[in-house]
Amino acid sequence: MNRGYAALLAAWAIGAVLAAPAARADSGQVTVYKAESCGCCGGWVDHMRASGFSVEVQEMDDVTPLKDFLRIADDLRSCHTATLEGYVLEGHVTLAAIRKLLADRPKVRGIALPGMPEGSPGMSGAKSEPFVTLTISDSAPTVFMTE
Repeated sequence: MNRGYAALLAAWAIGAVLAAPAARADSGQVTVYKAESCGCCGGWVDHMRASGFSVEVQEMDDVTPLKDFLRIADDLRSCHTATLEGYVLEGHVTLAAIRKLLADRPKVRGIALPGMPEGSPGMSGAKSEPFVTLTISDSAPTVFMTE
């Protein structure tokens, strides 16, 4: 199967899962969509596994069609996109932000840590500025948390 077509099918399947009310059941299953060559994405996957999550990785030539389908604004994007319990996790989102998301269950499509901030999970270097996690929704992004 051609990878572009496979990416669109994956996007459709994710959209169906995110739209279903039952998708918010506690599963603890993270699905990560990433480019095969991205090492920092692999670091984030390792971090999630070390934090107790079951992680499935779907490697794609181009994650952009999935991000487009999920309506993740360009200024919120990072290198990888994940799903967890009906939410989208964009980029190197921290464990603290994920725990808050799962505890509070806000009515958003997901959360994003835009770009590739130094010192964030999976990224090298030391944290040099606060991590500002934003909401992904049909409205303008708002600050979900700062740490």
